[in-house]
Amino acid sequence: MKRNIALVCAALGFMFLGGVSYAQLDKVLKGGAIAFAVDRLGPQIDKGINALVNNKNLRLDQATKVVPILSVGSGEFVGAVQVTGSSESLSKVKAVAQLEGNVRLLGQVRIKALIPIEARSLTNLRRVPGVGVSALVDIKL
Repeated sequence: MKRNIALVCAALGFMFLGGVSYAQLDKVLKGGAIAFAVDRLGPQIDKGINALVNNKNLRLDQATKVVPILSVGSGEFVGAVQVTGSSESLSKVKAVAQLEGNVRLLGQVRIKALIPIEARSLTNLRRVPGVGVSALVDIKL
């Protein structure tokens, strides 16, 4: 009897751990797919955005580029954005960090800050000055 209870408990434990690890694996696979899509299709996505917004008359010292968004806190790839700035500044941008927070003004205000950064890592964040976010890209997986 005790052995059966132990086997049932072990089976339930493995099922729980399998469910948790599946959820984590799902996030990892989606994040990897987003990073892969941005790496492979970024230039085409960038051209598509520029065509959509009729952005063909950029100044000679301005350019655009599509990079992934990293969620601060989880470090996951959660989407992509088009950034704009000088060609020199854009060459430094590898990702955009997404910070989220709440501010109490006339009630609750939710804020998402999108900050162009120099790496695809959230350790030692270094902002790239002179670069802004010009479009959000939703990637449906």
